Amino acid sequence: MRVYLTGASGFVGSNVARVFAERGAELIRPGHEDVDLVHADLVRRSVAATEPHAIVHAAIWNEPAALLRDRRRAWASYVEATRHVVDAANLAGAHVVLVSTDWVFDGTQGPAPETEPPNPINAYGFLKAASELVVTERAERGTVARIAGVQGVHWGRPQTPRAQDAGFGYLVASLVDALRAGRRFTVWDDPRLNTLATPTLATDAAELIWRALEAGVTGILHCCGGEHADRVGLARRAVAAFGLDEDLLDTGSPEPDALPDGGVPFDTRLDATVTAAALGVELPDLDTMLGRLRAQLEMSWSEAQPSGYTRPDAEGRHQNAGLDAPRR
Repeated sequence: MRVYLTGASGFVGSNVARVFAERGAELIRPGHEDVDLVHADLVRRSVAATEPHAIVHAAIWNEPAALLRDRRRAWASYVEATRHVVDAANLAGAHVVLVSTDWVFDGTQGPAPETEPPNPINAYGFLKAASELVVTERAERGTVARIAGVQGVHWGRPQTPRAQDAGFGYLVASLVDALRAGRRFTVWDDPRLNTLATPTLATDAAELIWRALEAGVTGILHCCGGEHADRVGLARRAVAAFGLDEDLLDTGSPEPDALPDGGVPFDTRLDATVTAAALGVELPDLDTMLGRLRAQLEMSWSEAQPSGYTRPDAEGRHQNAGLDAPRR
């Protein structure tokens, strides 16, 4: 399978790239310097030149504080870019997957099933919800893959220090970094934060996306873990899973400047019953997920990037970077 992957240099994208390369995919991963997704013609030409069987759209403008300051750019970077990717996929006859988020919900409806209508309360959630509509209404073969509470390794930058934020992302990795070094770590416990979620290992989410493409499953999927948790509960389970000193773990409120502009959904738990049935999988519990995460973190210190990447040349053609996989 030839897969055109946007956002491959990001956290989630690097995990999609890793899993797909391991599954034998021929990966095309244009960077922003190669194809600016806000330009429809560039996207169309790049996709047409590579003839992908599938497109996974994981690229975002990852500057949350800027989304309200520059709303035109935010709209273009999320919604218009998604439209351009979907239109290019339709022309190429490719199955397109949008990587979305549990933050399309307002934090009052958890656990939310796949059919729950979005009701975002911040700019990021709104832009993702609008992008979902583009896929569900415009794509000839389209899938929305909502992910949640994402944990894991940034395989493009495995040595980059991790930090806790208003969501769940990097929570486990950041506390592991601190406690392994003998430093105290304060788990933020505050109703202004995303406090309840469905923690997900990034590679597990990528596996579910791969299964959806293999099986041709369309519509809205919840590509997440199988057990819900609050922030403090996840932290304590992580301490046990990694064999760390729980006495170094504190709870408290974040500094004021750690809170993003706009609201943060309190409860973003996802119900993935329909997704699990459609893909024929049993979703992992927290202990299983944390065990896999421990193995990945221990591996990441000596590993840089997955193989199988391609980069376009000046003419927009993409050369395989060492992965000789059959098309299918």
